[in-house]
Amino acid sequence: MESDLKFVEYGNPEGKTVIYFHGAPGSPEECSIFDKHAKEHGLNIVCYDRFSIDSSLQGQDYYKFLADAIIDKANGEQVDLIGFSIGCHAAIEVSLHLETTVRNLHLISAAAPLDADNFLDGMAGKIVFSIAMKQSTIFTLLSYWQALIAKLAPSILFKMLFASSTGEDKELSKTTAFKGYITPVLTHCFNINVKGYIREITQYVIPWKESMLKCNSNTHIWHGISDNWSPVSMAHYLKENMSASANLELIAGLSHYSCLYTVVPKVCSQIAKA
Repeated sequence: MESDLKFVEYGNPEGKTVIYFHGAPGSPEECSIFDKHAKEHGLNIVCYDRFSIDSSLQGQDYYKFLADAIIDKANGEQVDLIGFSIGCHAAIEVSLHLETTVRNLHLISAAAPLDADNFLDGMAGKIVFSIAMKQSTIFTLLSYWQALIAKLAPSILFKMLFASSTGEDKELSKTTAFKGYITPVLTHCFNINVKGYIREITQYVIPWKESMLKCNSNTHIWHGISDNWSPVSMAHYLKENMSASANLELIAGLSHYSCLYTVVPKVCSQIAKA
């Protein structure tokens, strides 16, 4: 199955290795916005296309597969992990299999476990996550319907996803540059690997609070106060319940993607100095 694991690299190929976990929906090219700053700070940003992994790999077998790939890439060195949105779940789960290979864990606009608190009511994706939790067959049909829209009318999928945007995401979503960047990122999994996307969401909505509580990596959390995709209450929960060394930086006015855009240079600088 290793041959099925696709990945991209940005920054300096000879630099310090950093593993980026893209969102869902999302794609490896999501971390292209790190390229300039990664080059400036001597970082090699690697992002695996998690959706390209054989969909028969489920649960901890899936996370162990990713961890083994990272260990091979690290070649005996420590690595930093960056998770964005739902990618933070995968980053946390994989970190448990990496143990001392992880130098630092960086969580941006992090989605916390739904079994930890009543987060769902405050999430823009409440309907989708509720369906995934309770009606798996309907969720699968919904995902394939989104795949059809992504193929025939990607601009409509973009409008659907950002219809409820708040904070700086509202203005960001109106810019041509952001639309050009995010549309192929969001449609990637629907166009190519719907089954991988379904696995990612399904594993996110089932209980994983216990995995989060076991994570003792040195953790940095970056979150926009106006985020309604991953409500800020999720960031506070992660700060209070992850490792004792967890650090939380809240940024006023920012939402989901605007937080990602804003913290990229900060995260790269922090990793370079560690």
